[in-house]
Amino acid sequence: MNITLSVDEQVAQRAREAAQKMGKSLNQVVRDYLEQLAGVALRGQQWSQFEERCLNSGAKLDGWKFDRDEANER
Repeated sequence: MNITLSVDEQVAQRAREAAQKMGKSLNQVVRDYLEQLAGVALRGQQWSQFEERCLNSGAKLDGWKFDRDEANER
């Protein structure tokens, strides 16, 4: 998909120079950022779904508490 952005010419030039220092094109830097942004949103959504399932599971611990020594038994 192609996306058109409007930015100040000086901003675009400085961004292009920064991308070049990273050995990338400005296009690649923007693509990488968008992929990262989309991944962060997806992880947040997955975490919210997990949390909701946990809260609505009806599971009970019946007074059980985490015991560090028990967890480290081998």
